[in-house]
Amino acid sequence: MPISATTDTTFSTDTAQGVSLIDFWAAWCGPCRMQSPVVEQVALDQPNVAVFKMDIDQHQQVASELSIMAIPTLIIKKDGQIVERLTGFTPADQLNQILEKYQ
Repeated sequence: MPISATTDTTFSTDTAQGVSLIDFWAAWCGPCRMQSPVVEQVALDQPNVAVFKMDIDQHQQVASELSIMAIPTLIIKKDGQIVERLTGFTPADQLNQILEKYQ
């Protein structure tokens, strides 16, 4: 499934149904640049997971509401509820294993 951008305005609607993976990142973040290709690979590996990226510099409201203090942070939601939160670099195999628990 392709990766989509999500915003403060669309976040709740985008992640309300099914399993969603949201990558909270910023352009200046080195570890985020390492995480990005992993998220892209996982999006290919997990066709039933909706994958989103949210730039925390442009969309600060949701990041604040979710108390995201460090990036990259990956959040997994199932039917609108947060079920996992991963802070720091997460390898693809670990991320795939976690996502498979919720499908």
